[in-house]
Amino acid sequence: MSQLVRTPWLAVLVVASILASAGVATAADVPLRSVSVTGSGEVKAQPDMAYVTLGVEARRPALAEARTQVNATVERLLALTRELKIEPKFVDSTRLQVQPDYRWDEKESRQVLLGYVVSRQVDVELHDLDRLGTLLEKSVSAGANQVGGVRLDSSRRKQLERAALTQAVDDARLNADALARAAGARLGAVQSLSTTGTMPVPMYAQKAMSVAAAPMADEAEQSYQSSEMKFTASVSAQFALLGP
Repeated sequence: MSQLVRTPWLAVLVVASILASAGVATAADVPLRSVSVTGSGEVKAQPDMAYVTLGVEARRPALAEARTQVNATVERLLALTRELKIEPKFVDSTRLQVQPDYRWDEKESRQVLLGYVVSRQVDVELHDLDRLGTLLEKSVSAGANQVGGVRLDSSRRKQLERAALTQAVDDARLNADALARAAGARLGAVQSLSTTGTMPVPMYAQKAMSVAAAPMADEAEQSYQSSEMKFTASVSAQFALLGP
């Protein structure tokens, strides 16, 4: 009696062994079908802040003279930021550069020291764009001879970047769904997802300029209209395909 009970189980084991040795695939061995797509997203916003670099440079025979002139100008620029109620934590004036000024003497065939060049930069993080024009123009009057590197930005940068990424993922899913339907299948879960996008911030519309070469003191009402910012993102995604 015990032999009759064990015989069916033995037969099942034998059949399973034969199938495995014959290379018959089970459901777990069948590779999942998938579709790979890309998606893109874009979010537009008006800038509400700016990064401004104000430069001061002096070239004098004596180092002390050049340094004194630069420091005096920087103090006037710092006073201007206080006048415009820009918080000190948004102003950095620590970048200082000193270098000798040489000229090649043809007669003596050697470098001749003419003096020294001292330069210093004041970096300002401005959170009120209505004061941007005033800051730039009054900086010239205060003695800044290099105004440039004005870059617009948004205080909501992180939120805008994430919004663009969300749009990119949604776009990728729509693209994958369209391909799945065209192939007579259904879209399954996402298998992989990566971002490859860049999110550029446009430069300020007014070009960087050397105030020493092109003063603008008489243009107190000059317009500093900015352009709309665009935050873009792109993703690569892979989705499973279900159905026949």
